Amino acid sequence: MYEFELQQLRSAELIRQAEQDRLAREAVRGRRAARREAAGRTASREGDHGPSDTGRTSDTSRTGHTRRPWRLRSARAA
Repeated sequence: MYEFELQQLRSAELIRQAEQDRLAREAVRGRRAARREAAGRTASREGDHGPSDTGRTSDTSRTGHTRRPWRLRSARAA
């Protein structure tokens, strides 16, 4: 009986931890969405589409949030 009770306690603790983690992820997701919305309102109000240091149009298909390309331009030797 003692082992069964320990297992019940562990299970309940894991469930509580999972719920706490889920709530934390939801809070982070909400804050990110609010920041994106605020940045979108600011950009639309200023008529700007974001900072562009290079003077080129932004090509997000090749780069992520950095200006570095995802792949090397030339193939590497094996």
